[in-house]
Amino acid sequence: MTEESKDHGGRAAARRRRKPARRRRAVAVAAWSAAGVVLLGGAGLGYFYFKFNGNLKTVDIDQALGTDRPQNVDNGSMDILVLGSDSRGGANGEYGQDDGGSARSDTAMIIHLYEGHEKASVVSIPRDTMISRPSCATAGGKTDPGGQRTQFNEAFTVGGAACAVKTVEKMSGIRMDHYIEVDFTGFKKIIDNLGGVEVTTTKPIKDGSSHLDLAAGTNKLDGEQALGLVRTRKSVGDGSDLGRIQLQQAFIKALIKQVKGIGVFDNPKKLLGIADSATKAITTDKALGDVKSLMGFAQGLQGIDARDMQMITLPVTTDPRDPNRVAPLTKETKMVWDALLADRPIPAEATVNSSGDKSAAGSIVQ
Repeated sequence: MTEESKDHGGRAAARRRRKPARRRRAVAVAAWSAAGVVLLGGAGLGYFYFKFNGNLKTVDIDQALGTDRPQNVDNGSMDILVLGSDSRGGANGEYGQDDGGSARSDTAMIIHLYEGHEKASVVSIPRDTMISRPSCATAGGKTDPGGQRTQFNEAFTVGGAACAVKTVEKMSGIRMDHYIEVDFTGFKKIIDNLGGVEVTTTKPIKDGSSHLDLAAGTNKLDGEQALGLVRTRKSVGDGSDLGRIQLQQAFIKALIKQVKGIGVFDNPKKLLGIADSATKAITTDKALGDVKSLMGFAQGLQGIDARDMQMITLPVTTDPRDPNRVAPLTKETKMVWDALLADRPIPAEATVNSSGDKSAAGSIVQ
């Protein structure tokens, strides 16, 4: 990814803030770790500004997309696209090899911060959602024409971060103020440096594919076990990817609750490890591409905890042409986007008919 001017992106974000198979399973957790880093950990990064500033990687979304974007709505809210990347480079190679050498993003979330940044809504987009994808520039300098019927996660494979952002903006009509991408191997290190995450399971979880074996009750998960938990699919709930999203949402709430309760910023040694692993794990848009900017951004989010976050899956149903894919529910999806554009809570009726939030998997982890 290249680094270029951030002036336009910085001004746009400022305007919004004036007012107060196994690797596919594993990569899902990467996006959730980004949420934890952004909402909870960023404020401490300034302590090690000079040491860790060079760890961050950036991509200039604004220059890549130019003016082909939704209008920037100045209502005090902020929207962030968070992706999990399963590139097989470096340490990620232990989780398998790329098909054709391309990185993928199998999990995506839109985090909407309401005016005042005291509450948030999180919309998870299933990776196998069938959508209309716009044309995108490719890494080879060519243009991919897109298509009327493509799988959502192909956008990142085709055109990287810029194509993923463009696709989400075309779907929603909402301009993304920021972009954050997280490497799932980096997530594992973050969990280990935190000292693990404590979760309570209402029933045993044993999954051979993810090498996870948890007894019912309270369990303290290290990084490898945390990856195993969010890899789990067939052994919990209805065995679908939609159920897995529910499990991941329950896990991120447990993560947020724990990080806010352990006084991590009172422990310099622990903060050192978290800051190092977090800054190495993420790629941001250019406006957040240095520790000072990321610190300032995160300091405004410290009041948000798990009970302040409304988490849903994009309203979907089984795709009529392929039972192994899902398709957005037109009316209900519009309810979601309209609510976020107006900076309002997502109405309950938006998910009543959706397959996305009906799995029992989320109730297994507390």
